[in-house]
Amino acid sequence: MGAFTNRADLQAIEAEIQWQDRDLPRSMYEFLDRARDAHGSRPAISYQLLSGPATKSETLTWAELLGQVTQAANLFRSLGVGENDVVAYVLPNSMETAITLLGGMVAGIVNPINPLLEPEQISAILRETKAKVVVTLKAFPKTDLPQKVAEAVKFAPNVKTVLEVDLVRYLSGAKKFIVPLIRPKNPITHKADVKNMRAEMARMRSDRLDFQDVTQDRVAAYFHTGGTTGMPKVAQHKISGMVYNGWLGARLLFSETDAVMCPLPLFHVLAAYPVMMSMIAAGAHVIFPTPQGYRGEGVFDNLWKLIERWKVSYLITVPTALSALMQRPINADVSTLRNVFSGSSPLPLELYSRFEKATGVQIIEGYGLTECTCLVSINPPGGTKKIGSVGLPFPYTHVRILTSQGAIGYRECAVDEVGEICVSNPGVFEGSTYTETDKNHGLFAEGRFLKTGDLGRIDADGYLFITGRAKDLIIRGGHNIDPALIEEALMGHEAVAFVGAIGQPDAHAGELPAAYVELVQGANVSAEDLVAYAAKHITERAAQPKFVEILPELPKTAVGKVFKPQLRKMAIARVYDAALAAAGTGAHVAEVIEDKKRGLVARLTKTAPVEDAAVSAILGQFSNPWEWAA
Repeated sequence: MGAFTNRADLQAIEAEIQWQDRDLPRSMYEFLDRARDAHGSRPAISYQLLSGPATKSETLTWAELLGQVTQAANLFRSLGVGENDVVAYVLPNSMETAITLLGGMVAGIVNPINPLLEPEQISAILRETKAKVVVTLKAFPKTDLPQKVAEAVKFAPNVKTVLEVDLVRYLSGAKKFIVPLIRPKNPITHKADVKNMRAEMARMRSDRLDFQDVTQDRVAAYFHTGGTTGMPKVAQHKISGMVYNGWLGARLLFSETDAVMCPLPLFHVLAAYPVMMSMIAAGAHVIFPTPQGYRGEGVFDNLWKLIERWKVSYLITVPTALSALMQRPINADVSTLRNVFSGSSPLPLELYSRFEKATGVQIIEGYGLTECTCLVSINPPGGTKKIGSVGLPFPYTHVRILTSQGAIGYRECAVDEVGEICVSNPGVFEGSTYTETDKNHGLFAEGRFLKTGDLGRIDADGYLFITGRAKDLIIRGGHNIDPALIEEALMGHEAVAFVGAIGQPDAHAGELPAAYVELVQGANVSAEDLVAYAAKHITERAAQPKFVEILPELPKTAVGKVFKPQLRKMAIARVYDAALAAAGTGAHVAEVIEDKKRGLVARLTKTAPVEDAAVSAILGQFSNPWEWAA
């Protein structure tokens, strides 16, 4: 590991040798084989099903991990998976999840799927990727995941085999005997073979592959993007991009003595690449607590104690998790903790300060995205961390801030000028980022730089700042408002834990800024107080929110991002209902759905006779369409 402090250090690493000339693994199996040779008896990965600081756990060494990945890869091949075929998994975190991730890459193409998706979305992804094998849970209390996957497989005819992971083996004491007795039923209505993953793996050899390992660069993973509505896009990742993420982690961040706690899901690129690939490259030890990670029962209450238990030196987190953690007292010895990495969404300044004051540890904020096989930039752990910045672009990563000039092409933005963040690096699959060819049209500036859809700027020292999402801009009467401006201001209030700012429909301005707020545990403040606070702290008058609502909890994605599509749905329903009620019509919004072509659509029901023309006259003033619910 080599620490870096500034842009010159990173440029010096680039100057050592061309990226393509570095001696790097050419396959995932070679990558793991090198880790085994260098760190065989050291701990590679640990997992505990329950969140208690003394509950049962399981640890694999690098030699043991390679053996189990070999068994899984051989199993997948025996089930008809070739190098261009897909092994999907719909799993919470477990040892088997990590083994499937890596074994799927060795045997063919792995396709992690968010377990929070609905059956029709899971099924749509399985059809898009033409998955042959699906790995999921065996029926288990307090989860309906196996039932959802069974429903999804019914409409995914390419799936020939479902491999089940039984979490009972992680239990101890009475629970180990009781859970099988109270296991919920999961009647199978699809035609795929259902097998026990561990039993099938045990029949496979662990000392070598039963097939020739491919050492040419190839696509080895499909990761879907997007939240929990609509059909997600599927990004393609090559071995070279995965190895790039791991090489960065080993060269700049981690060493073999690090213990890294990652309570983030293994269906997300942050856990799969910057964490898992870096562990392989560095020989460090990663710990996954509970199937749901940060969402797991008791995780926040026990996290400080878990850091003490595993002598964690590096914590992987996201802003929403940090916000929840800051509401718990530090009740353990966390002196081993040296670094905290935050990704997934921008970190509010107030939260950064709160954490440093409470722990003495500075949060390192970074930036990455699924379409780049993740990593793009990071604040230097050994140098200046600019609060609000996502740091310096990594070696061999070229970030440009561009603005489109139509037919003329693109213009490079000046220092500190906001434009679209565009990226080229070894993790970008130029021209073929998505599996659907049509989705790649217009995705690249000058044919090479991936247009991220994020707005940002680069300062005079080369630090990258994200200022918002191009699609998240609130456009009030032609005035572009960055939601981050509202969110940062409201986060300054001591009672506020998290904020999501959006544009709500308006008949005159098109959109007006609105904010949804989650309070710190036990705090008490009114929405009116927060409106007044925002007015005082947001100098740009047009950006002052016209509406603030306090929710018990903001809707979030599985990795802790505020899920703004749900907030937009709530705002559309509220504004449309108010307009319909004010006009005295017998109609109201039953739901707001996401349509692939029309965007968010309000679906109405009648409580009294009403003409279409009357509703159109009222709702036609707004930009989002409406229709009658069936």
